[in-house]
Amino acid sequence: MSERRACRVLHQPRSSHRYERKPSSDEPQLVSRIHELVRQHPRFGYRRITVLLKREGFETGFDRVYRLWRREGLKVPKQPKKRRRLGSSVNGCVRHRVERKNQVWAWDFIFDRTANGTSLKWLSVVDEFTRECLCLKVSRRMTSQNIIDVLRGLFVAHGVPSHIRSDNGPEFIAQALREWLERSSVGPLYIEPGSPWENGYAESFHSKVRDEFLGCEVFESLASATKLGASWRRQYNEVRPHSSLGYRPPAEFARTCVPSIPASAPPPFHEHTFSLQT
Repeated sequence: MSERRACRVLHQPRSSHRYERKPSSDEPQLVSRIHELVRQHPRFGYRRITVLLKREGFETGFDRVYRLWRREGLKVPKQPKKRRRLGSSVNGCVRHRVERKNQVWAWDFIFDRTANGTSLKWLSVVDEFTRECLCLKVSRRMTSQNIIDVLRGLFVAHGVPSHIRSDNGPEFIAQALREWLERSSVGPLYIEPGSPWENGYAESFHSKVRDEFLGCEVFESLASATKLGASWRRQYNEVRPHSSLGYRPPAEFARTCVPSIPASAPPPFHEHTFSLQT
């Protein structure tokens, strides 16, 4: 059947049938920038890419970026969702909710390896209200003295939190550390054993660390891991749009919160240093 007859049968104007969309003058530049951002942030979806484009001055929206995203064949593999039951501990993040900045910090350890197979141990500290990563320190091993030194610096820089939420791992229930927190007027919130979902903010942050950082970098040495970790933490706090904060970076959101009054320096540590498991 000829094109003329087919259009007549379908009541389709031939001019509409032959119409070819003319791309906007800025579309090649926009597509090129989308590919550059995707290479820099391979785990970002089209919504976060759109937010970054708008910050750079591109006049675009979610629908347009989504259309170009589909046309270019871009896709972020979906992670399988795991079903978890609600824990029963009153110290869980669901029952003991955070209401202000510097009220509850969540901390935990995450492990990785260098290229030659040696272990790396990362200590992360996150403010549950602002989602800001206050610390992402890496080492081969950590003692109670190392952890206390890290917390002392954070207390001076950000103020003393009311509580710190963690699991019941040996790193966090060490007697020396518990006594130092008590003297600093910080209440530890230990979740129920075997219930990591009760420390949901730390678990959520660690999923991002693994997905966007540890899963994308090869660490040649401890020095390399330290440098790359500091760079990624700055990007996470200052650049990465956070969906639960209205797609604002955590540091930007934290600056809009009521500032905390820095507490005086925490008490010195005189007890014997206890070695923690690596």
